[in-house]
Amino acid sequence: MTLVTPADLAALLRSDAPPVVLDVRWRLDAPDGSAAYREGHVPSAQYVSLDDELAAHGAPTDGRHPLPDAEALQEAARRWGVDDGSTVVVYDDWSSFAAARAWWLLADAGVDARVLDGGLSAWRDAGLALEQGDSSAPRRGSVTLQPGRFAKLTMDEAGALAADGLLLDARAGERYRGETEPIDPRAGHIPGAVSAPTADNTDAAGRLLPADELRARFAALGARDDEPVGVYCGSGITASHEALALTVAGFTPALYPGSWSQWSNHPHLPVATGARP
Repeated sequence: MTLVTPADLAALLRSDAPPVVLDVRWRLDAPDGSAAYREGHVPSAQYVSLDDELAAHGAPTDGRHPLPDAEALQEAARRWGVDDGSTVVVYDDWSSFAAARAWWLLADAGVDARVLDGGLSAWRDAGLALEQGDSSAPRRGSVTLQPGRFAKLTMDEAGALAADGLLLDARAGERYRGETEPIDPRAGHIPGAVSAPTADNTDAAGRLLPADELRARFAALGARDDEPVGVYCGSGITASHEALALTVAGFTPALYPGSWSQWSNHPHLPVATGARP
């Protein structure tokens, strides 16, 4: 199970083995979601700083959000109260775009991680209660993370897949086409990559589309069960959401963590613009 509904989560929280709940509120224009978290969050949820706990920090040539070191992620997960065998439910208030980063990292490391479909707004719309302030600090967990269950692409591998296979660009279409670039040094896309904005994987309420609709969408873009499909975005965050959608659709995606923020910081690498791959 990858997605949970608000009713599912409410039932799990009432069970004898409640899940660890993580509030991963982050977006480019509001990277610190702690104040919003304290205004109201799912009961027992621990706030997670994406920039500090779900990403490493390196040179621009590494990209804006490199994957965290395995030991650092394990230490964070233990602070959140995660044990071996724990179920973890993640959510945000941004169509699960940020929460999917936590899902990808934890599931890759062997944790039973699930995404609250529709995020905080779905919880509110279901009439479920919010908790204000900080949740009580959990008992320290003892989880041992073992990353490596999901495929990852290096910069060179992403370029090769775009040329010879299927590499999906999860950014908005205008960034793919090179019409605008608000943050990275060059505008455009990896030559050969196919535009597949991850926002098109959700409905108006921020819930993922049904699996059969997602499968039809990705198949129309060229995804096949017997061929690799890679995905990237600006810095590897929303690409995790596209990886989530591909997984729900029954495909096995490979994530390029460095994404456009890494590629565009290497001047020798080619850049394509326009609507064509």
